[in-house]
Amino acid sequence: MIVTKGSRIRLTELDALRGVGALCVLVFHYSTRFHELFPQAQHVPFNFPGGNYRVLLFFAISGFAIFFTLERIRGVADFVVNRFARLYPAYLVAMLLTLSIEYVSHMWQLLVGPGAILANMTMLQGFAFLPEVDGAYWTLTVEIAFYFCMVALWKWVGLKRLEPALLAWLALRGLFQLWPDMPERIVMLFVLRYTPFFMIGMLAYRIWSGQRSWRQQAPYAGAALLSVAAIETWDLTLVAMLLIVIFAALIRGRLRFLAIRPLVWLGGVSYSFYLIHQHVGFVVMMKVAGAGYGPWAGFAAAFFVALGLGTAINRLVERPAAEVILGWWRRRRARGASLPAAEAEQT
Repeated sequence: MIVTKGSRIRLTELDALRGVGALCVLVFHYSTRFHELFPQAQHVPFNFPGGNYRVLLFFAISGFAIFFTLERIRGVADFVVNRFARLYPAYLVAMLLTLSIEYVSHMWQLLVGPGAILANMTMLQGFAFLPEVDGAYWTLTVEIAFYFCMVALWKWVGLKRLEPALLAWLALRGLFQLWPDMPERIVMLFVLRYTPFFMIGMLAYRIWSGQRSWRQQAPYAGAALLSVAAIETWDLTLVAMLLIVIFAALIRGRLRFLAIRPLVWLGGVSYSFYLIHQHVGFVVMMKVAGAGYGPWAGFAAAFFVALGLGTAINRLVERPAAEVILGWWRRRRARGASLPAAEAEQT
């Protein structure tokens, strides 16, 4: 549940945007990516190009939502435990389930080697330039790097001075353009390919929470847009402009029409759904085709299998595991705080 800083009003539109993004990524993978990997198989008679565009929406949402964590934590350890609890248990189960389904179905084309599997267990395989168990997991490397950058800004700069720090971040991105041989791990660690898209969500949150005004944020939004226009292609510039419009509408309450129950619900399970949908869906589509059914049947079957598994992982793993881990951490912190107090009473 997402709430404002001073109220208990749920921002359901943000959940709905997650649901829209998840649907768009799935349609791209099932209509376009499936045909690229399995050209011999029948596929639905349309392509949904530009899957990365939908991922950029997720990055902007992450930029907006990261503050709900940063404004509740007391230290770096709190942040690390929070992100681990929210992300890792569902990831581990989805990864192992994906591997099992690929193996049982003899989908050798989708399987990765033992070394890559071990690296995937850490969730850090991208930084070692090893293949992901599921191709969709590449975005997790970007998210983890973004978390690193944000906790560093939170600790060393502070959120009150965030916007000038964002300009410095964009300047580093500009240096990457001038220095194309910049080491790839530096580019990855500072998410230099995607900084403006995270920044759009961050600037929007600061307006929505009442910490900054539209006029104050306009120059920084312009700088983010200029960074995209100067470095990226025209289509990504249009995407950045569209994201600014979307988040402006979100702040003004103009996206309430999206807050319908199916989209909000899908947004709530979108992380687990995203983790499990791609390779498992490909396996389902191949098996349905092998049974003699048409591509539309395979598309629908893959969608409902991914939706069912994603919902199960969300309900049985993602939410309960996060509650257990975060509850354990709160109790540990409480015990740690009580010890100095008890010692002070005895002296």
